[in-house]
Amino acid sequence: MKNKYIQLVPADLSLAEQVVNYYKRNRDFLKVFEPVRNEEFFSLEHQREVLKREMFEYEEKTAFRFYIIPIEHPTKIIGIIGLNNVVWGAFCSAFLGYKLDKNFFNKGYMSMAVEMLTKYAFEELGLHRIEANVMPKNQASLRVLEKNHFTNEGISKYYLNINGIWEDHVHMVKINYAMH
Repeated sequence: MKNKYIQLVPADLSLAEQVVNYYKRNRDFLKVFEPVRNEEFFSLEHQREVLKREMFEYEEKTAFRFYIIPIEHPTKIIGIIGLNNVVWGAFCSAFLGYKLDKNFFNKGYMSMAVEMLTKYAFEELGLHRIEANVMPKNQASLRVLEKNHFTNEGISKYYLNINGIWEDHVHMVKINYAMH
């Protein structure tokens, strides 16, 4: 998937070095938004294993992870976006997760990526619902979801352990009304 600014590239082993570079560049920045990461997480071997798992999950249709690459820098990953924990059948839903390089904020890249992935989820995969959970203090992320017409369904108390602390999250949802 791509537009004139970014492309969403599915997980592939050829991306391993770029993924490691992304995480090392953003190590301190991402700390406040993610679980505690050990040193192994930042190794090439670990990220190769992650990519293998993501490729398997894509084939199994249980998760769809994409790497955000700007058209003008085709060898640089600037973000990651994915549909996780996909449940089919009567639920037909997934959780949206994303992160962006600290140097590429406020350029519209993540809003575009969420729009592209939502369209893929609804039109290609046939999902009915996408859920996203964001810490209240992460106003930039909440704004991305609002721009993409996600609806606030309330607060999930002590929802995820982020950087060693159980954090509340705003529960945002977008429904595929074309399925009704």
